[in-house]
Amino acid sequence: MSDVYRRLAKRLDGLPQGFPATTSGVEIKILKKIFAPDDAEMALKLKPIPETAARIARRLKKPEDDLRTELDGMASRGQIGSFKVKGQRKYALMPFVVGLFEFQLGKMDRELADLCEEYAPHLAMTLGGSKPALARVVPVHQPIDPRTTVLAFEDTKTMIEGARSFRVMDCICRTEKALQGKPCSHTLETCLAFSREEEAYDQFPLPGRSISKDEALAVLAAAEEEGLVHCTYNFQRDQMFVCNCCDCCCGFLRLLTEYHAPYGLVRSNWVAVIDEEACAACGVCADERCPVDAIEETDDDWYRVVDERCIGCGVCVVTCSTEAMHLEPRPEAERTTPPRTIVDWSVRRAASRSGPLKGLALRGWLAWNAMRSTTPPVE
Repeated sequence: MSDVYRRLAKRLDGLPQGFPATTSGVEIKILKKIFAPDDAEMALKLKPIPETAARIARRLKKPEDDLRTELDGMASRGQIGSFKVKGQRKYALMPFVVGLFEFQLGKMDRELADLCEEYAPHLAMTLGGSKPALARVVPVHQPIDPRTTVLAFEDTKTMIEGARSFRVMDCICRTEKALQGKPCSHTLETCLAFSREEEAYDQFPLPGRSISKDEALAVLAAAEEEGLVHCTYNFQRDQMFVCNCCDCCCGFLRLLTEYHAPYGLVRSNWVAVIDEEACAACGVCADERCPVDAIEETDDDWYRVVDERCIGCGVCVVTCSTEAMHLEPRPEAERTTPPRTIVDWSVRRAASRSGPLKGLALRGWLAWNAMRSTTPPVE
């Protein structure tokens, strides 16, 4: 029985995000909490790219209706991904982060929370140990000068405006911490998922609720007022989520502040600036708002931004009572451009983790599967 879990752990570690082995075997205990043995076997048969039940059934030589029922059950248990792509329901093997961990929202209990927290230091150095970075800070929307060009991958409003379906969920990180007896004071329901597909979440099997575009924008605005940091995947096109993170619980920020993983979370291309003439030296930005201690008091009782520590989130700007703070674009030499798509990100991450040949092999495999997915099967 344990062999199937070790095979699944190895398969997950082979994905660009990683799922490293430990001497304690805590990663196996996590998989046993999530998967029954038969479910683990089925997960091993899925690809990390979305496929229809019909295509999977042909590949596995199983009756399509029976297989679809099995896959829907696994999706509802947070064991695989289930997506609507171009009007079709598709299924895929998911990485542990971002993926299986977040899917445990409806199943998370104290035991699983403790296991995940025990595993976090090991996972962090794999998630954040290879280029390109896993996630990216997205600056707050309102305080940016409208005359300044803001690229789409750094504009939450653009992400939302381009979507047709929206869902809001509780934060899995705050849920985990609460189960461990460390409840967070921040709002729980802050995680946004969105899709260009119409009615993408009508059959969504996981916890959460579907909302309108206006409600999604309101969630973002409320998160900014609360001092939460917008984070999303580190690629440019077809974003699918925005997490609104606190520094005490949330994994993306902890990769940076607690585990010091070099490629866990990359800062935005913006930096906070203080207008000394307008600053009232109240200290709110440093003491209550900045999640990474990037604002410090000077010897003459004023405040300054430490550029190299600032992640460009802008939460310090939102509630500045004297409007002494604003975001400015970083110098060109300090800016970063994320990979264009999740495929590009995956190829570059695979090459970084396992060498250039692995990256080339993955790109070829993805291209071959993409070609097959658009070719009608021969009956």
